[in-house]
Amino acid sequence: MGQSLVKNFVHIIFSTKNRQPFIKKNYEDELFKYLGGVCKAHDCTPLKVGGYLDHVHILCLLSKHMTIVNLLEEVKTDSSKWMKKRDQELSNFYWQDGYGAFSVNPSQIETVCIYIQNQREHHESRTFQEEYRAFLKKYKVDYDERYVWG
Repeated sequence: MGQSLVKNFVHIIFSTKNRQPFIKKNYEDELFKYLGGVCKAHDCTPLKVGGYLDHVHILCLLSKHMTIVNLLEEVKTDSSKWMKKRDQELSNFYWQDGYGAFSVNPSQIETVCIYIQNQREHHESRTFQEEYRAFLKKYKVDYDERYVWG
């Protein structure tokens, strides 16, 4: 086989450090666009970016030239610096160290996009921790609660 053909859709989730509610309504749209731009700059096509006060969701088509860990390093580093320049109150803005990354079946892309789009509604009745634990359970990820939230 002479050609490498790859199509990996990834749903990435990560939060602000200590789940600080830094993603205020007046910053969120700009932040989501910026995160999508960083993905695009690394040849990872963003399909939907969204989130709520203390976390973000990114659905993207992962480039065959990029690992998830390298993408997240770029996304977090660039966007953290960018956020700190927005406002004095964001001078202590940081992302948590870890993240979740889950593969998405192409037939579920629209469902995941809608889910990400409706984050504000989801979090009227569910915390980020509850949401994230549900993803870990759905994908049968073994984890130690002591290390998930650092």
